[in-house]
Amino acid sequence: MTKRTDRRADALSRERIVGAAIAILDAGGEGALTFRALAARLATGSGAIYWHVADKDALLAAATDHVVTRAMAGAISGAISGAISETGAGGADPREAIRVIALAMFDAIDAHPWVGAQFSRAPWQPAMLRVFEAIGGRLWQLGVPEGAWFNAWSALVTYIFGAAGQNAANARLQAPGTDRSAALADIAGGWARLDPADYPFLRRVAPQLAAHDDRDQFLAGVDLILAGIGTVR
Repeated sequence: MTKRTDRRADALSRERIVGAAIAILDAGGEGALTFRALAARLATGSGAIYWHVADKDALLAAATDHVVTRAMAGAISGAISGAISETGAGGADPREAIRVIALAMFDAIDAHPWVGAQFSRAPWQPAMLRVFEAIGGRLWQLGVPEGAWFNAWSALVTYIFGAAGQNAANARLQAPGTDRSAALADIAGGWARLDPADYPFLRRVAPQLAAHDDRDQFLAGVDLILAGIGTVR
């Protein structure tokens, strides 16, 4: 019996557990992730899972680490891999490196909305620290004065994860099968009908709301922050 249990524990790897947890989180959100649901998906007992993962918090941290690490690996393997490597080597534009990192995080959170909530709840886990360091290192390369490092880094990180998390949350609020273009057109139409004396700005930008692309808008925000950071060099 002991040998059989040991073989079962070996076959049920931490990687398999994390992969199953991510699938549950993607399908139903954090509330759907329980050790009972995970055991059912893996066709095993909860005890075998506890052999590899202490509790739900540790499982969420491991799942977040997997998603963020994979997103960063994808960015690093891109056209400007040298600029965002662990060592910081490479001659590509640090601004472009920051944009690639930011977009990698945006896409990862868009695909896995629960990651955004994890960032706000536990931002100091190892995967996040690697992202923080990658962004901070590029600010250093841009020649930002050391006295402005923290404020510049904080503005970028807060925007990147805040905007990405909000975008993912907005998508979750839509009923399955909702036509995004139609939904935006409906909101924009409401803005266009507002009283021009009270809401002149919203009426003017209503057409831009209806036609905007989420990823393009996100990168535009990154560029605006980088432009502001450039003024303190």
